[in-house]
Amino acid sequence: MNYILFDGPVRNQLLPFTYTRPVADIRVGILTIREKWEHHLQTTTTTVTEDYLSDKFPMVEMEENIMLNASYLPNSELIELVKGLKKNQAIFCEEDVIAFYTTEAQEDIDFSTFEAIEFNNDIIKIEHTWDIFSKNGEAIQQDFELLTNDRKSQPIPSSNNVIAPENIFIEEGAKLEFTTLNASSGPIYIGKDAEIMEGSLVRGPLALCDHATLKLGAKIYGPTTVGPHSKVGGEVNNSVLFGYSNKGHDGFLGNSVLGEWCNIGADSNNSNLKNNYVEVKLWDYQSGRFAKTGLQFCGLMMGDHSKCGINTMFNTGTVIGVNANIFGSGFPRNFVPSYSWGGASGFTTYLTSKAFEVAKVVMARRNVEFTVQDEAILSHVFEDTKQYRKE
Repeated sequence: MNYILFDGPVRNQLLPFTYTRPVADIRVGILTIREKWEHHLQTTTTTVTEDYLSDKFPMVEMEENIMLNASYLPNSELIELVKGLKKNQAIFCEEDVIAFYTTEAQEDIDFSTFEAIEFNNDIIKIEHTWDIFSKNGEAIQQDFELLTNDRKSQPIPSSNNVIAPENIFIEEGAKLEFTTLNASSGPIYIGKDAEIMEGSLVRGPLALCDHATLKLGAKIYGPTTVGPHSKVGGEVNNSVLFGYSNKGHDGFLGNSVLGEWCNIGADSNNSNLKNNYVEVKLWDYQSGRFAKTGLQFCGLMMGDHSKCGINTMFNTGTVIGVNANIFGSGFPRNFVPSYSWGGASGFTTYLTSKAFEVAKVVMARRNVEFTVQDEAILSHVFEDTKQYRKE
């Protein structure tokens, strides 16, 4: 069977992260949403997404296909229903379609003609940016069980101070010495060739993905995900780094999400709680205004390729777009549009020619090519976000 993940109506609620990727390629827990589906289904998937993303994330359609809503995180009960789908059947969670069977010959989908299968079990749905960190603990637990089932962890080196070792799993090539690992409040997963340097203090749940690093003396409160090839130091609480992003020095990051290729300067901090303890509002791209999150703790949302200089201070509930460069004293405003250059004293437009030069150098350091597809996507984002910049 051919499986295709589609963005669904939540895509705009997940900006700025979905400016540069389909919903399926958001990381929450240990794996991306796509990787979760593929691991459960034991096959590859393709994607229905925005036209400008489709060259990098193409769709492959066959004679018979099952379409999957990428905002839902799969579990074993849902997978059984998906595998059993027949023609003109669809799985619903209340009003949402989770999956449906379609053929290449079907041009229009009319769900009123489908047999509806109700899925009423507990399931995680990612529909807002803050869900990525607020539901990360559940997602780590699910992925931990999925990835470690019937497998044996590498031994924990004796120099480490460990609580609840049965909740710790270490992949091949990982390095950790003279650390404190407390997995009593959630699992700790240490990926292939990852490293936890000496003096680090970790309280789970933690997902330290392949080739990721916790630097000397890092203090990590779960649920936190450090994506592949990312480096983290200082203090981090309940945050998600997608991959290839760095917060390598002292400073605080809490209740936050960083996309790929981000860099947080030394001694930078974000607030995750307002002084008056009221509900945090975040910039909403759909309405063009700040919207309620229902959360008391909510920090920084930073899109791909954005960076900040040393000693940068971010207010509670700050949203930063793609390819922004922030520096200087004072607090920048709570919404920084894509391709902004500056800080609290004001912003100018960060030209694509300069931004792409930096991206090529940054990615080359990790042996990743800045492709024509990448340039086309980021150029589209530049044009699409002009409305938010004062140019």
